Amino acid sequence: MRHSSLTPVAWRCGRFYFDWQKNPAPLVMGILNVTPDSFSDGGRFAARDAALRQAELMMAEGAQIIDIGGESSRPGSEPLSLQEELDRVMPVLEALQGCDVALSVDTYKAKTMQAALDMGVDCINDIWAMRQPNAIQAVKASACGIVLMHMQKDPQTMQFKPEYEDVVSEVNGFLVERCVALEDEGIARERLAIDPGFGFGKTVIHNMQMLGAFDAFSYHGLPVLAGISRKSSLGEITGRKTEERMVASVAAALMAVERGAMIVRVHDVGPTVDALKVWSAATQSL
Repeated sequence: MRHSSLTPVAWRCGRFYFDWQKNPAPLVMGILNVTPDSFSDGGRFAARDAALRQAELMMAEGAQIIDIGGESSRPGSEPLSLQEELDRVMPVLEALQGCDVALSVDTYKAKTMQAALDMGVDCINDIWAMRQPNAIQAVKASACGIVLMHMQKDPQTMQFKPEYEDVVSEVNGFLVERCVALEDEGIARERLAIDPGFGFGKTVIHNMQMLGAFDAFSYHGLPVLAGISRKSSLGEITGRKTEERMVASVAAALMAVERGAMIVRVHDVGPTVDALKVWSAATQSL
């Protein structure tokens, strides 16, 4: 069971204030990759109209956040130019502007962050944890939520023999350092969420160690995001192809929530929402 004393009170996320004291249910963040080359659904939603249909479906299925990504960060992926990222992300963000769920942009580029914030985006989800030039300055004056993720090395090299003495402790330490760095810049703690970064410079064993000990990340009273949906570790464990990993993904999301995750980033919104409804009903009945 979750340690209730460690549950974050709330998360300021742009237009939204997620108050877990009033509603303790975890948030479901639906993944919308507007890319031709993402590991799971690359190309399916690259066209604007297809992306909008997918966003509408995820909202109907119960997603509270839509996370729009224009650059693949799968292992070995090459960096994308700023203009290409803007050309992919901004038309979709513009069409969804003002919708009833929180909008997030998955980017590490300061100029993309600024363009998205100018259009009213609610959250910036950054695999580089605001370590790229001018990233902190781009988000500083806004009220957006900020997701800080751990990644060892970079997407091109992160899966070349990742090594840790203690993966949970080292990832935790990094995330705390990044939170302190942002708070030192005057960014309110209530805007911050952390993500240990499943698959970003971790072996299958590292990922499973993090999932098994996921409650260690919640000791700081910050919202913790779990993003393990359809990842290769689940494929190696189950022997399933990417598109066949829904059950494993839902199981992993539930495990993370059981250990304190307050946000789950998923491809399969409907099944995850259903599973969490059952989990919530059971836990609230105790």
